[in-house]
Amino acid sequence: MSAELHAIRARRHAGRKRTNFIALTLSLSAMLFGLVWLVWILVETVHLGLGGLALATFTEMTPPPMEAGGLANALMGSLLMVGLATLIGTPVGILAGIYLAEYGQSTWLGSVTRFINDILLSAPSIVVGLFIYSAVVAPTKTFSGGAGVLALALIVVPVVIRTTENMLSLVPGALREAAYALGTPKWRVIMTITLKSARAGVITGILLAIARVSGETAPLLFTALSNQFWTTDLGSPMASLPVTIFKFAMSPYENWQKLAWAGVFIITIGVLVLNIVARTLFRQR
Repeated sequence: MSAELHAIRARRHAGRKRTNFIALTLSLSAMLFGLVWLVWILVETVHLGLGGLALATFTEMTPPPMEAGGLANALMGSLLMVGLATLIGTPVGILAGIYLAEYGQSTWLGSVTRFINDILLSAPSIVVGLFIYSAVVAPTKTFSGGAGVLALALIVVPVVIRTTENMLSLVPGALREAAYALGTPKWRVIMTITLKSARAGVITGILLAIARVSGETAPLLFTALSNQFWTTDLGSPMASLPVTIFKFAMSPYENWQKLAWAGVFIITIGVLVLNIVARTLFRQR
């Protein structure tokens, strides 16, 4: 009887080992499949992007076909629009995330807000661009950097809301209860304990939101459009790096294609640095 039981256990153990081997092989294969494409993209970006980098890339305007030039106006436009969108979207996202985590867990307003935020988070960016086009660009009859800022801010807000809510929800309730027991008002508990404890996670969400909007093209095509010249006027069309890359990469001109790859390299390195910073902060937390 013991020999038969031992044989049954041995067969089951062998079956579990085979299942584990198959699952592990499939998981590693999927990981390698993703890594191959990622490495390929990075290698091509570095190889072709470095060839288009020069001092003129950062100091001269976008050129006509077959002439020398750079991406200074596109870089300035992207920095301005992404920066202003972050300044607008971050406070709104943090405040909404605080409400959902601290006040709206079981209220109808919290449930509705959370549902709408989930829709915005998963909505294609082109839908956001079309909305701002119909709400801002069409009535004013002009493309503008301000419209681009609003479109990017609408993409920043749901990312920051979700991250802030999740990070605040991870703060142990015992910390709140201890502060309440000492007579601390709720607003001070949020400011000095829960938000401070989740600070690294909230900053991580902000950095990831910046990384996401830095490469958005579709919303800017419908809002800011583009501009071949240097401008900081938010009431007029404004160049941006993603739109410039789109135009130059589709052109038959060699100098435009080199600048497009240089722009891809700049965005890739910028997003990579932001992701590394975000993950470093999260790891420290």
